[in-house]
Amino acid sequence: MKIVALSAALLGSQLFVMPVSDRVPELKVEVMCKATAADDKAMGLALPQSFADCMRDETTAQEQLNTVWGTASVPVRDSCEGEAKAGGSQSYVDLLTCIQMAEWAKSPSTATRLRGASKNRNSQ
Repeated sequence: MKIVALSAALLGSQLFVMPVSDRVPELKVEVMCKATAADDKAMGLALPQSFADCMRDETTAQEQLNTVWGTASVPVRDSCEGEAKAGGSQSYVDLLTCIQMAEWAKSPSTATRLRGASKNRNSQ
């Protein structure tokens, strides 16, 4: 009897656990932002990105990802997560951009579609 109750409790609790792929992954963006700020400073850029600005961009992208993550397909999420972690740097901005581009490629708006030439162009 105790085994049945324990099994039911464990199975019931799994119904309420969100699968890992349904959540935006946790990325360690601080390392990338520190490196970006240091690289920009070392290169003497006229408008270097500060660590604070980088973190603000990453936080904003993470917030936007929270709204679009569930609507993206699992293959797109997996592919984009791999790209966002490529090369050892991790970025929510890269992850968001990848998902947005994949969604755009899947169904570009009619305003940006190119049309072919009409055979009857001169007949009107």
